[in-house]
Amino acid sequence: MSAGLLRLQQAWSPSRLFGSARFTRQFHVSHARRALAPTRPVRAVARAAVGSYGQQDDEEHVLNSPSELARKISAKVLPKIPRPDVSKVLIVGSGGLSIGQAGEFDYSGSQALKALCEEGVDAVLINPNIATWQTSHQLASEVYFLPVTADYVAYVLEKERPDGILLTFGGQSALNVGIELDRMGVLDRLGVRVLGTPIRTLEVSEDRDLFVQALKEIDIPVAQSTAVSSVNDALSAAEKIGYPVILRSAFTLGGLGSGFANNPDELRDLSAKSLSLSPQVLIERSMKGWKELEYEVVRDAADNTIICCNMENFDPLGTHTGDSIVVAPSQTLPDDEYHMLRSAALKVIRHLGVIGECNIQYALNPTSREYCVIEVNARLSRSSALASKATGYPLAYTAAKIALGHTLPELPNAVTKTTTACFEPSLDYIVTKIPKWDLAKFTNVNREVGSAMKSVGEVMAIGRTFEESLQKAIRQVDPRWKGFEAYVQPEDLDLALSKPTDMRLFAIAYAMFNKNYTVDQLHDLTKIDKWFLYKIENIVNTVYALKAAGSIKAIDHELMERAKRMGFSDVHIADLVSSDELTVRAHRKSLGITPFVKRIDTLAAEYPAHTNYLYTTYNASEHDVKFDEHGTMVLGSGVYRIGSSVEFDWCAVTCARKLREMGNRTIMINYNPETVSTDFDEADRLYFEELGFERVMDIYELEQAQGVIVSVGGQLPQNIALRLKQADVKVLGTDPERIDSAEDRHKFSSILDSIGVDQPEWAEVSSVGAAKEFAQRVGYPVLIRPSYVLSGAAMNVVYEESALEYNLSAAASVSPLHPVVITKFIEDAQEIDVDAVAHKGKLLLHAISEHVENAGVHSGDATLVLPPFSLTDDEMLRLRQIAEKVASAFEISGPYNMQVIRKPADEPGAAAEFKVIECNLRASRSFPFVSKVLGRNFIDTATAAIVGQNVPEPVDIMAQKRDYTAVKVSQFSWTRLAGADPFLGVEMASTGEVAAFGRDIQEAYWTSLLSTTGFKKPRPNTGVLIGGDIKKPEMKTIAKTLLDLGFKLYCSSPVVEEFLNNIPYVSAKRIFFPKTDKRKLREVFDEYDIECVINLAKARGKDLTDEDYVARRNAVDFGLPLLNNARCAQLFVESLAKKIPEGGLRGYTEGRIPPEVRSWGEWIGSRP
Repeated sequence: MSAGLLRLQQAWSPSRLFGSARFTRQFHVSHARRALAPTRPVRAVARAAVGSYGQQDDEEHVLNSPSELARKISAKVLPKIPRPDVSKVLIVGSGGLSIGQAGEFDYSGSQALKALCEEGVDAVLINPNIATWQTSHQLASEVYFLPVTADYVAYVLEKERPDGILLTFGGQSALNVGIELDRMGVLDRLGVRVLGTPIRTLEVSEDRDLFVQALKEIDIPVAQSTAVSSVNDALSAAEKIGYPVILRSAFTLGGLGSGFANNPDELRDLSAKSLSLSPQVLIERSMKGWKELEYEVVRDAADNTIICCNMENFDPLGTHTGDSIVVAPSQTLPDDEYHMLRSAALKVIRHLGVIGECNIQYALNPTSREYCVIEVNARLSRSSALASKATGYPLAYTAAKIALGHTLPELPNAVTKTTTACFEPSLDYIVTKIPKWDLAKFTNVNREVGSAMKSVGEVMAIGRTFEESLQKAIRQVDPRWKGFEAYVQPEDLDLALSKPTDMRLFAIAYAMFNKNYTVDQLHDLTKIDKWFLYKIENIVNTVYALKAAGSIKAIDHELMERAKRMGFSDVHIADLVSSDELTVRAHRKSLGITPFVKRIDTLAAEYPAHTNYLYTTYNASEHDVKFDEHGTMVLGSGVYRIGSSVEFDWCAVTCARKLREMGNRTIMINYNPETVSTDFDEADRLYFEELGFERVMDIYELEQAQGVIVSVGGQLPQNIALRLKQADVKVLGTDPERIDSAEDRHKFSSILDSIGVDQPEWAEVSSVGAAKEFAQRVGYPVLIRPSYVLSGAAMNVVYEESALEYNLSAAASVSPLHPVVITKFIEDAQEIDVDAVAHKGKLLLHAISEHVENAGVHSGDATLVLPPFSLTDDEMLRLRQIAEKVASAFEISGPYNMQVIRKPADEPGAAAEFKVIECNLRASRSFPFVSKVLGRNFIDTATAAIVGQNVPEPVDIMAQKRDYTAVKVSQFSWTRLAGADPFLGVEMASTGEVAAFGRDIQEAYWTSLLSTTGFKKPRPNTGVLIGGDIKKPEMKTIAKTLLDLGFKLYCSSPVVEEFLNNIPYVSAKRIFFPKTDKRKLREVFDEYDIECVINLAKARGKDLTDEDYVARRNAVDFGLPLLNNARCAQLFVESLAKKIPEGGLRGYTEGRIPPEVRSWGEWIGSRP
């Protein structure tokens, strides 16, 4: 095994052996206090992000250069910046993934942790997001799964006593916590130094008033604005500025609470909502239609400042940059405008005193040189992750090194390895980012995109023309899209073009293809720069040329090459000439047209690049690499969306690292800029590429790979597994034929019947009549389940015949090639998750987690408890036997997941029934959770099973009794999705997850619930609004417990009022409840001090005036805790009863550390 493949990480510090800082850079260092710990097994550790030519003395600032003379000279002339004397540093993470704050902070935090490890600094991390790579012990020496709030961070500081704290790697959450800790005086009292950008700079960049003043001091134009703290002040400010205005919230993320107002009525509503989420809002002149640009800036303590990347929004100002299509580098700026904004960026960042990385956003008048600064993020942001992946410049890593006192000339360029980090990247390719929205999953959601962000993820495509990278990106967003086509046909086309929605790009396609709009017409309606529109016209003209050819044989070399250089996929070409993908592929290869593999080299080939960061293009004439490594391909998870998020990135990274540890070369394919898997030091080769059949085949054939792993990237790789096998690709692990039989509900059910594993009654139907007949036979409710879906798309529970026809047609349209399966839905049954690993059909490892909610809530939205809280030893054994039967029947080699229903027996004393409702022959979203809670890495075992190398012996880790409980809670983004009904059903709605440990289920649930972003504890003796279905048995105990704890009960319905007041010793007051006037309702909530809403409705709101819907929606809009499930609400009040006597509702108190403040290692009794 080549030593270059991995670094050895052991339980001793190499610097003690070698005595040189030079060598500490080569290892992930364990702190000296661990010297007596037992030796840990050898682990694969990603190569250091940058190399080092070595410094003999840590305090000496030396140019990073292979020339000894240059290093000697630089030691004399480079400024002597004192390095902070820190041996232990706390990094504040960002918490659960939500709209506006997603996977980019897993990536940036992970890079910062790598940098700290190289410096020999002990890293302590607080982040409740158990699904992320950064919360693995490979990076931090201690991890705390606790809320990212000022109180809990203060407790960890009190307990760990670090020397420094890093606040700029955890998004807005971490920044706000840092500012609050400074105000509380905790940092000064404990002697904790803020590393990198100082607190005062963070405050100035976040407080809009201070920010405007600071920029006026250096004559940099800022949008005319006024900071206000009340609705009346907002109205008077707008009168002075003149409508339309934009309202922005301070101290919030992703434009939360911001928007445009064209008149006083709109502003009154908007400001009332925004001021409930933020203490201050800014009223600004609206510059809708101007160009929006961003510059990523890096500055060190010696004032060396560079522009890493500049980016241009395809959409003009008015759309939040997170919801815009973005290109890098900018395409429409003349040189003088580029340099005007570059100079302004350097001036602003120096004046504000940023140390590390930040981004600056501009509005630029397209008809003049007038510009103004919109905002500065003095932290790593989503744009930073995009810029980092677009350029190959490791921004987060460099920012962390700068925070530790390094200067840019000392650090080497991560990509070229021969120049220093103070070279500005120069690109010979173009990158396009397109956001991913999941708005179709929600009812009542406005599809328009504006200044508040709504997208859940993003893709990044690399090409050598705009057309190539745009069409690549379109396919990455949704595998059903083949390229630039009219996927929508708006009735009011001009409105769809002038008011952007999540589908505007395809409205442009409809305008061009179907309505013959000209570039000038489109520019007038959209204000999108004509340069982009002319490029899109090139795609349109190529579509016409392909259609004119008429058949695949008529496409000659010139037309095929033109189409491929424009980014057309084989399947898109096949559609246009009525052929099929394989025929087009064969014809293209017969013409000698195949893609070329190019390196990301950041300096446009001025210096030789040695990176493994690759992309494919048809706009080239030679390969940049030799294909002599024959690695194992790992297919990543693609774009983050509801149902597939950071947990699959954890699986892919873990798998790639395990392969390297076993001596295998690795090839990672993924296109998500927010991920750790797309960091170029995580695999031997990284292809920043599409995950469709065509591209995977291209790379497999070029690399002559050992095989392909499809079971760690979620549903996307699974969907092409069978086609890969049919194309003679060696798919490692479980046979794709078996994967297909588990995905196809009909085949799956037949196999379960054959092995005697119970399941709910089911039937395969192809007509509404057959469905009605089945439902009448088994009785309602029934569940409609299409095949090959992710996160329950188009699954519906139907309670009556009238709803059956509509739901069946909706489900069938998702997977028209597969028949629909209809099953009996079992009400009030318990749901259980079984995560497992098998090898050649033999069970190796399994975990059993219990849902708090009853069946009917999607497992991705459910609250998971591990170890289970109510299953008997006999039931645990029966579940294990089911897992063994399934592993054997499907001949599984690798990971799999089952969802099982537990139906209590009808007869007292009889055994409960277990029925399997689903089985995925891949890693599931709960794999990181079970791995970290049980202290056993399931993906390590699964990787060994997939490749059949060093396969461990079977072990029953569930048999071990544990003195702790962990609870995983879903993170929802209802606040972002105006109008959406915060109701849980079989369709998944959550965007992320958090988890916490506790001595019992109540403590773990309490801590994990507090860990969800934006959760505010109700103050003692405040009001609780209760509503919903009075038939729920939990309603009585919830009301009684809350009253006993001193809370006041309110309701809006006379039915609920009568029910509550008939409970002995319970009294509840019915309040005036305006359903259509948000401002009046807010006043009612304030009048009665309502600080929590419990709504146990049976079904979604019928309309926007449904009383329960109004209660749920406004709880979210007013930033109040909402409990919308009876079992969870019951657990919440039990947790309150347990934590209130322990001071759970009190704030931070010096010297008091709550019992839940323990590190991951302390909970599980070892360091995994």
